[in-house]
Amino acid sequence: MTWGWTGVRGEWATAAAADSMRLMADLGVNWTAVAYAAVQDTAQSEEIPFGEAPTVTDDEVRWAIREAKSHGLQVCLKPVVNCADGTWRAYIGFFDWEVPGEPGWTEWFRSYTAFILHAARLAEEEGAEMLCIGCEMVRADSQDARWRTLIALVREVYSGLVTYNCDKFQEDHVTWWDAVNVITSSGYYPIGSWDLELDRIERVVTASGKPFFFMEAGCPSRTGSPAKPNDWSLSGGPSGAEQLRYYEDMFAATDRREWMRGFMLWDWPATLYPADAAAQNDDYCVYGKPAAAFLARTYRALTPPAPAARTDHP
Repeated sequence: MTWGWTGVRGEWATAAAADSMRLMADLGVNWTAVAYAAVQDTAQSEEIPFGEAPTVTDDEVRWAIREAKSHGLQVCLKPVVNCADGTWRAYIGFFDWEVPGEPGWTEWFRSYTAFILHAARLAEEEGAEMLCIGCEMVRADSQDARWRTLIALVREVYSGLVTYNCDKFQEDHVTWWDAVNVITSSGYYPIGSWDLELDRIERVVTASGKPFFFMEAGCPSRTGSPAKPNDWSLSGGPSGAEQLRYYEDMFAATDRREWMRGFMLWDWPATLYPADAAAQNDDYCVYGKPAAAFLARTYRALTPPAPAARTDHP
């Protein structure tokens, strides 16, 4: 399960955040992606001021990793870049060649590398098992050499697993999967289309020889959302039944694929809505909704039983 998005300063390392983490762990998850965002001004800005608000502080990141580990969870640290003007990060991009006087990839990757290396050092110091070096950077995906350089620098300071979260439908367009340890993507595929998309992704997984899981996947609890699970602004009334229907379809399809390693489901906020308000909540979080009970049953079925107590000792 993904926890803490968007990582707004002051929302982590609180009593509410501790309760949120505990309740997520109680669902039976065994991994969490601790996700936070740094904010650049526009999609053509070259500077990412990751040390400034609204991004969470280093102390908050350390707190979240330690809190997750206190519940027995393995952690993927997931630093993400957003745009202050609301442009989706997939559109961050520049000319394919450097033009004097115009913003470009060289300066943007310089700032982005500083952001990711800072996160990598935190992940190493706190023992996070995985680091995600980017999320849904569709226009940047083609910068093969720059990503490889970034990954090489990350490996100088971080010893855990390295992954990249490509966007939906992009799994077969990334050319540098060989540079990461694990392939991940955002699996917001319409209900009923999973087998077709998994056939396509399977070819990528087979060719790469890498493990694969969905770094993001899920569906709002909203009428109409199963057909457009990536659209968080879709009009429709709250519907836990619709969310459950999507989860059942998604899990049934992926369970038939032996190469499929799992999900970091989207998402679980640092401050939860009250449990008695779950029926009126139409966001991705499953807390208090029918999908939560489904996940708890599913996860418990996957958890091996504890070994029987010995009776032959004094």
